Amino acid sequence: MIPDNPRILLSNDDGVAAEGLAVLEEIAKELSDDVWVVAPEAEQSGASRKMSLTEPVMVSRHGERTWSVRGTPSDAAFLGIHDIVPGKKPDLVLSGVNRGQNLAEDVSVSGTVAAAAQAMQLGVPAIALSQTLMGSYDRDRPPFEVARAHAPGLIRRLCRTGWPPEVVLNINFPDVEIDAVNGVLVTRQGRRDQWRLHAERREDLRGRNYYWIGFTGKLSNPSDGDDLHAIYNGSISVTPLHLDLTHEATRARLADALAVEATE
Repeated sequence: MIPDNPRILLSNDDGVAAEGLAVLEEIAKELSDDVWVVAPEAEQSGASRKMSLTEPVMVSRHGERTWSVRGTPSDAAFLGIHDIVPGKKPDLVLSGVNRGQNLAEDVSVSGTVAAAAQAMQLGVPAIALSQTLMGSYDRDRPPFEVARAHAPGLIRRLCRTGWPPEVVLNINFPDVEIDAVNGVLVTRQGRRDQWRLHAERREDLRGRNYYWIGFTGKLSNPSDGDDLHAIYNGSISVTPLHLDLTHEATRARLADALAVEATE
């Protein structure tokens, strides 16, 4: 049960100076007066659940309740819960607001989702928040306006409802005008029908090859009920995620097959 006026820890993967983290702090302060920040020193997009196990993690303080870590989103969430934030453990961790979507298979590489997953693993309810940017990242309209407007009320409703301790909530806000949001949908994690990741080979001034790895802007044709489908239709997507990656149908089939072979 998440109490009223919860102790909230904020983190992200875009870094402590990111605009989305400042927006998240505004959101959190509408929910509580007990808000703390522990975030990566620099951008860690795509870090997934990496933890810094082979080198020390340096910590810097930026204010009374804000720290950065020279490490990953998982490092930040772990250290924030385990040691940095004084007193009792946070009641809630919010990760984001990411500049760009975390949908479908991308959630497995997302540092934003990873920070929330690390909190969940330590017994703290957690929500990852992302503002989708389906067009150019350069724009006149403020990119976080939908998240800023809709997140406080949505988080309150989710905290009143609750969710299982092994689940992380992944929220994506659509790239539309505030008054054009088409409601909130609880979705499943989708899967794209087109491969978006690509690498562009270039050559430096000494003739050596290097690569830029990134995503294309291709849209998929998702099924109704998927996170992608919700965002494409202007809805806020709330997806309950968990870390059990077992494919149960294949597990059962293989167990039966191997049991038969063992008797032959």
